[in-house]
Amino acid sequence: MAKSNSKKRKTVEYGRYGYFFIAPFFIVFLFFSFWPLIYTIGLAFCENYYDTMFNMEVGPTFNGLANFKTVFVSNSGTLFNTFTFNALWNTIIMWLMNFLPQILLALLLAVWFTDTRVKLKAQGAYKILTFMPNIITAATISVLFYSLFNFPNGPINQALIYLGIIKDPYNFFLSKWATRGIISFINFWMWYGNTMIVLTAGVLGISPSLFEAARVDGATSGQIFRNITLPLLRPIMLFSLVNSAIGGLQMYDIPKLLTNSGLGDPDFSTRTITMYIRELAFTGARQMGKASAVSVVLFIVTTIFSLILFYIMRDKDAIREKKEIKAAQKARKEAK
Repeated sequence: MAKSNSKKRKTVEYGRYGYFFIAPFFIVFLFFSFWPLIYTIGLAFCENYYDTMFNMEVGPTFNGLANFKTVFVSNSGTLFNTFTFNALWNTIIMWLMNFLPQILLALLLAVWFTDTRVKLKAQGAYKILTFMPNIITAATISVLFYSLFNFPNGPINQALIYLGIIKDPYNFFLSKWATRGIISFINFWMWYGNTMIVLTAGVLGISPSLFEAARVDGATSGQIFRNITLPLLRPIMLFSLVNSAIGGLQMYDIPKLLTNSGLGDPDFSTRTITMYIRELAFTGARQMGKASAVSVVLFIVTTIFSLILFYIMRDKDAIREKKEIKAAQKARKEAK
C-alpha cells in the first residue's frame, strides 16, 4: 500500500488541448492577414507598376517616401489636396451620414423592444423585418435603388411629379449630395437592424433588478435610460462604434455598384478610398506601390479613429478607482 501511495498518479493536462483549438485561427490570420499587411507596408516604400508602353513589370525597387509624397502632396504642391484625401473625405462624409441616424434609431428600437412596460407584441417579427435588409446582397439593393431613382421614368420621379413636389423629372445621380444621400441611406437601411440586434443583446445583459429598483424609486424612463442603460451599455456601444468605423472606412460595394461608370460619379464625389485603391492597383499602369501607400494611410486613419473612440468611451469611474488604489498602495509602501 505504501508503495502504491508513493507512486505519482498520472494526470491528464487538458489545458494544452486548447492550443489545438485556437491554432487554426492563428494559422489563417498569419497567412491571410498578418503577412499581407507586412507585405503591403513594405511595398508602400517601393516603386512597382506595370509599364503599358513596353509591356513589362517595373519593380519592386525601393524608392523611400516617394509614394507617400504623391499621396499627401498634389502636383501643384498643395498638402492634402490629392485624390487620396478627396476619396477619404468622401468616405468619412458618407459614413457619418449613415451611421449617426443608424446608431440613434438602433438604440431607440433596442430600448423599446426591451422595455417590459411597453409589452410590444410580435417582437420577433419586427426584429426579422428590421434585420432583413442586412441579408440581401449589396448588388441586389444597388440595382433596386438605381431603378427607383432612375431618370426620367423611375418610381421616385413619378411619385414626386404626381404629388406636385417637382414639375420635371430630376436626375438624382447628377447631384453630388443626392447621390451621397442615396448611398448613405442604403448603408443605413442595411445595417441599422444589425446594430439594433447587438444593442438589444447588450440591454438584455443588464440586470433587471436595476431597472426595477429605479422604477420603485420613482425614476422616469428618461432618467433610467441616461443613468442606467447608457452607462452599462458602454462596452457594447464601443464595439458597435469601432466596428462601424472600420466597416464605414472600407465602404466599397454600394458606391461602386450604384453608379453607371463605377468610378464615383458625379465628379468623383462618391469615390471612396477603397475604390481608389482598387483603381490604382488593378487598372491602367497597376501602381501597386502607390496603392500600398494609400492602404497604409487608410490603416493609420482607421487606427486613429478607433483609438479616439476608445478614449471617448473609456470608463472614467474605473480609471479613477484604479488611480485611487495605486495611490493607496504607494502610500502604504512609503509608510512602511
